Amino acid sequence: MSDIKQSILNQEEMQTAGLHFGHRVSRLHPKMKPYISGVKNNVHIIDLEKTGKEFEKALAFITKLALEGKTILFVGTKIQMKQWVKSNAELSLMPYVIERWLGGTFTNFETILKRVQYYKELENKKATGELEKYTKKERSLFDKELEILRKKFEGIKYMTKLPDAVLILDVKKDLTCAHEAKRKGIKMVGVVDTNVDPSLVDYPIPANDDAISSVKYILEKVSETIQNSKS
Repeated sequence: MSDIKQSILNQEEMQTAGLHFGHRVSRLHPKMKPYISGVKNNVHIIDLEKTGKEFEKALAFITKLALEGKTILFVGTKIQMKQWVKSNAELSLMPYVIERWLGGTFTNFETILKRVQYYKELENKKATGELEKYTKKERSLFDKELEILRKKFEGIKYMTKLPDAVLILDVKKDLTCAHEAKRKGIKMVGVVDTNVDPSLVDYPIPANDDAISSVKYILEKVSETIQNSKS
């Protein structure tokens, strides 16, 4: 997989993006020890050579999925990350979740699917003017309901079955998603900071999960990989 490394992974770029900054020493998860190269100002520093190797493995897996036309769900629910998750998922033509993870999205998928279907029907009724027959007050209630449903389901409205894999940009924050994916046998690529158990996911990317620059870098590389594979 050296071609992937040469084409899109660069250690200097990763450093500039701040992928190497971990958490305070006191917050270390013991299983992250192999990925740490040192300490600076009481903060663990992640070994970017190891990050590169793990990231390459993740990208090779993502390439394989994209070539097979498989679906990868992007999950990033931190406020500061939402726009980047959404834009990179859309560029990759992949579904996404940027609001709070809805418990049961994987484990109770049939129910979620029914809610998504209802949202699409309501959206269609509004677009075709079918809601015009209702009173102003009733239309206002429909609009409010549509907005709530849009926030919850916009990113997964075209997902008709469980995804083949999930990209989790903060495993600690979206632990419920990771647990549900494990229960349903969905493969996981996950950004793991120094306070996270890397064995929770199938393809861990040891990196800073707080800095926008770090998450943006990871997202862009994943999105690039998917687009290149498809073209």
